[in-house]
Amino acid sequence: MTTEYRVRRARTSDVPGILDLVEPLVQRRILLGKERVDLYGSVQEFRVAETGDGELIGCGALHVMWEDLGEVRTLAVADAWLSKGVGHALLDALSDDARELGLTRLFCLTFEVGFFGRHGFEDMGSDTVDPEVYAELVRSHDEGVAEFLDLARVKQNTLGNTRMLKLL
Repeated sequence: MTTEYRVRRARTSDVPGILDLVEPLVQRRILLGKERVDLYGSVQEFRVAETGDGELIGCGALHVMWEDLGEVRTLAVADAWLSKGVGHALLDALSDDARELGLTRLFCLTFEVGFFGRHGFEDMGSDTVDPEVYAELVRSHDEGVAEFLDLARVKQNTLGNTRMLKLL
């Protein structure tokens, strides 16, 4: 196994590989499943890590939720590549993308509290946003927004996850 890899923007041709990376985590109930059609629709949000020979070994997405707020979604690394810096490199790239977009806060919903904590994320507890912003966000149909706001309708899907926030 080569130890060289690079992080780049995802392409539509990466969607099958993203599904392959995510599926084991869906089976272990670490990530929520994503439909292929949804991945194609959001492929521009993704970064992927690939080896020199083109094997996808990691993925992650940045989803804009509000004028200053984005969510890190679907961060996954192939088991053989865990603890080799791939997740760190992906999270760095997504953070850079967030800064480039003018975001100042990143949200994630995760079981990997230690990993995200080492990267500046903190448990946000019951904190959300100002009432005016809440009133706008609550109208969204996006499940990530519902998770950020800690709405009851997503509780069954997020039991045990920690809501974390990072200031950029």
